[in-house]
Amino acid sequence: MKNKPFYITLALLVAASIAFWIYMFQGNPAPETAELYEGEITLTMYHGEGCACCLKWADYLEMNGVTVIEELVEDPSEIKRNKGVPARLSSCHTAIVDGYVVEGHVPVEDIRRLLAERPDAIGISAPGMPPSAPGMDAPFSREYQIILFDKEENMSVYATHN
Repeated sequence: MKNKPFYITLALLVAASIAFWIYMFQGNPAPETAELYEGEITLTMYHGEGCACCLKWADYLEMNGVTVIEELVEDPSEIKRNKGVPARLSSCHTAIVDGYVVEGHVPVEDIRRLLAERPDAIGISAPGMPPSAPGMDAPFSREYQIILFDKEENMSVYATHN
């Protein structure tokens, strides 16, 4: 049993990972009575070249009354670091709206809710690239969550979508 410390460490890491994701997926959908911002919204989306889903998300937002300013950047990860997006919440593009970060394929109603509630946070994220999120347009529906995060990297489920 020369590798006993390795296996103990591995087991602890796996257990911690499972506990984290169980915690993250225990959220509730946004309240149906949530107040939504009704004013005009303009956001700036930073994305890399050749990312078609970023452009589809921008089209989706524009169809829902949001003005999108597209900024093509050489290194999107630099924007994420500068804006305080935790690596585990990263997605393909980063947007800034009224001082908040909107990371990834976040639905417009969550952006409107964020602007109405104005929480003490850096922003919200649709971590990874959820297949059924706006702009991804997968032919199937899969539940995904929007995560609210702050500068101390505290995270909580902001909304759940199908």
